[in-house]
Amino acid sequence: MSYQNANVDNLTTNEIINEPAPAKKSFFAAFTEDIWAVTIGSTIIVAILLLSTLVTGFKLQLPVYQWETTGDLVNKVLSLKNILVILQTGLIFLLLSGTAIGLSGGSIKNFAAGFALIYVLAIIAQVIAGNKLVDYYGLEYVIFALVLGLLFGNVIKLPDWMKEAARSEFFIKTGLIILGAGTLFTDIIKAGMPGLLQSVLVVSVVWFVALWISRKLKVDDEFGVILASAVAICGVSAAIVAAGAIKGDKKKLSYVTTLVLLVAVPMMVLQPWLVKVLHIPEIVGGAWLGGTLDTTATVTAAAETVGEKAAKAGVIVKFSQNVLIGVAAFFIAIWWTYRKNTASETAEKPGIGVVWERFPKFVLGFVAASLLFSFLIPTTVTANVGGTLKGLRTVWFALAFVSIGLEARFSDLVKTEGGRPALAFIGAQFFNILWTLLWAYLLFGGILFPVPDIN
Repeated sequence: MSYQNANVDNLTTNEIINEPAPAKKSFFAAFTEDIWAVTIGSTIIVAILLLSTLVTGFKLQLPVYQWETTGDLVNKVLSLKNILVILQTGLIFLLLSGTAIGLSGGSIKNFAAGFALIYVLAIIAQVIAGNKLVDYYGLEYVIFALVLGLLFGNVIKLPDWMKEAARSEFFIKTGLIILGAGTLFTDIIKAGMPGLLQSVLVVSVVWFVALWISRKLKVDDEFGVILASAVAICGVSAAIVAAGAIKGDKKKLSYVTTLVLLVAVPMMVLQPWLVKVLHIPEIVGGAWLGGTLDTTATVTAAAETVGEKAAKAGVIVKFSQNVLIGVAAFFIAIWWTYRKNTASETAEKPGIGVVWERFPKFVLGFVAASLLFSFLIPTTVTANVGGTLKGLRTVWFALAFVSIGLEARFSDLVKTEGGRPALAFIGAQFFNILWTLLWAYLLFGGILFPVPDIN
């Protein structure tokens, strides 16, 4: 048979035979961002636990950022000793994250260059937040990290080497694994039924109301789910979990996370002021702040201006909501999978495998760390390593919020879908504030239950 008469099947076969065999894929090619986050976060937790157990009096030296006067800034924060610790910490984090990026096929050279800049901005944010006056007003490092990222990202066009390192989801997922070690079920039990009830009632109702508002304003459901999760559960962390569960658009996630932090600033200032002006009972005020503010740090900072009991109540309620991250991820993955299925008449019925594919795997690392430190690790060990793990978690989060700022655009807040997602977020947050205050009164004000003994 001549070449001209060869059929297509034979030609295709010959071409395939003549082509070189495809290169063998690396074992790490199958590692997703979630797997790397769990791997690195778990490695850090295990390493700290082992060192604290094997080395008597072990305490990892972390950079110092707290200062009050110019002298403190120069002699403590900017001292040669502290700068060396900052550099050593940066190198360790670069090694951990750079290994993941390199084995995943990314450019280590570009990532290292971009990481250096992001790390410097993250350090500046922590130095600003470390000032005693700034700390007094409850303005934490995440706000300054976001602002620095926004200013930098909106002034210049990001080069490719910087984009390679601006991996907000990867950084924050890794930090969330470590956060699991500080989210203890035993703390939640202290609040008893009122704390658990408030968390469930606030999260479930606010989530559906936020989604309803989004739909009324003609915001697409993908945006609505991410937005509703951020408002109802715990801000940026919940938004990332929801985006993972529905495999959402990263630009929409960046939009929502920027909104979360921009709206958090006035809430941190106004809500404690309202607690005092309206003479809201201290524990009720703390539960209110814990159910509406988006991070444990902002809750603590704002509630401490109200009182010690308010701070404890706020943190307990916030921990209760943090634990619901895993539950929310599971139900969002199921709901979204079946919702997409019913929208398509020809689609096959989705099984558990589809739900598992959508489920954000890093949430399992968060839950596992929480269970480990709640029930298996002795409380003395937990107390010894708590500060160290919190310090390391802070670095990951600072890197994440700088990256969020770099990826976001001020103009997008108005231009994206005509600014309707921003209006939906603000409307949902307003409902969240009123709804949470109602249940804080009912559950912590001695109306439905005795006032919890929080000491």
